[in-house]
Amino acid sequence: MFDFGGIHLPVLGNTILRSLVVYLAVLAALRLAGKRHVGQLSIVDFVLILLVSNSVQNAMVGSDTSLAGGLVAALTLIAVNLVLTRLVFRNERFGAMLEGEPALLVRNGQVNEGHLAREGIRPAELEAAIREHGFEDVRDCRSVIQEIDGSISVVPYETGAKKEQPGEVRLPPLPRRGSRHRRGGRRGGLPGQ
Repeated sequence: MFDFGGIHLPVLGNTILRSLVVYLAVLAALRLAGKRHVGQLSIVDFVLILLVSNSVQNAMVGSDTSLAGGLVAALTLIAVNLVLTRLVFRNERFGAMLEGEPALLVRNGQVNEGHLAREGIRPAELEAAIREHGFEDVRDCRSVIQEIDGSISVVPYETGAKKEQPGEVRLPPLPRRGSRHRRGGRRGGLPGQ
């Protein structure tokens, strides 16, 4: 039997398999929990992430606390992440399934309550995000979008000679490469559609 730093190959194979299963299970759980757990961490979300990372450590390496076991687990996680990142880049459907789609939270100054509820965003959190972008009232915003990474973008109305109001303003996301621009498509459509 092949020996790698005092560890037998079947033990390393077990660590690879366990790490892969844990990665996919945590990814699926966070995807089901929604984007807000990724982009805008509240104190509850932060505690969740810390405890999940600590709780799955033993599930990945089992009783193997050696350097080789830890390295194999880490390299497995990095390899799975690289593969999934490439798949998301090459396949728009897979990317939408894995990462989700942008959600239009405000359109023409009107809050979309259904999208807020679906994304698990309280009105107070929406108002705080709008203030972070330099706006006092939701009616000052042409659109507010929760991006696939969980961040919130604010697109203001244009006012006279002044094209933008103060504060950081992010533009809506560009369509993915190879996608067709759809009118009114996903989750109520994007601004200007």
